[in-house]
Amino acid sequence: MLPGLPPTRRRLRAVRHQLRRRRRLIAAALVAAATVSALHTLAPPAADTVDVLVAARDLPSGTRLADDDLVVRAFPADLAPPDAATAGTGRVLAAPVSRGEVLTHVRVVGPALALAQPGETILPVRLPDAGMAMLLRPGDEVDLVATDPGTGTSAVVARDVTVLATPTGAPEGPAGRSGGALVVVGASAAEAIEISGAALSQFLTVSWDR
Repeated sequence: MLPGLPPTRRRLRAVRHQLRRRRRLIAAALVAAATVSALHTLAPPAADTVDVLVAARDLPSGTRLADDDLVVRAFPADLAPPDAATAGTGRVLAAPVSRGEVLTHVRVVGPALALAQPGETILPVRLPDAGMAMLLRPGDEVDLVATDPGTGTSAVVARDVTVLATPTGAPEGPAGRSGGALVVVGASAAEAIEISGAALSQFLTVSWDR
């Protein structure tokens, strides 16, 4: 309290002092609000996401997918593959999939495999020796050789066909006409006819250059 000032003057000075303090607080609050607003305006909006199926672990080709092989992950919508699969359980992988990789239709056995091999016919081929099938890998280019079981003569029925899917867990060794193992290949339409015809009465084997 200042000596010598009338009570009215003292009260007025106190009110003015309080107003100055409040103006500074209000100004600081307004500056902070403006800063937050500016940062919010400059910050990019949150990217849209879509749910996709990704591999929970490294999966080899030929794997029949189970529920625990895949997990759902949010993926930026503009980066998600347009052919991402919406379901995977029970389907068979046509090629290896790495952990965290999005599952697409061209990675599983089915009609979409033709998209990866435009102009080719996709067909399964049964090899009588399952162990031979296990030696193949997706992407291999092989010749298919047909052997007549009656005469033992052999002939090439298709050259440089592309292996698209191979089995996993097939028993090794010959298993006869009802056994063996299936591989999926891509061939020309004419070759597909030759392969299908040979498979009805002959044993098919493969040869290739690594």
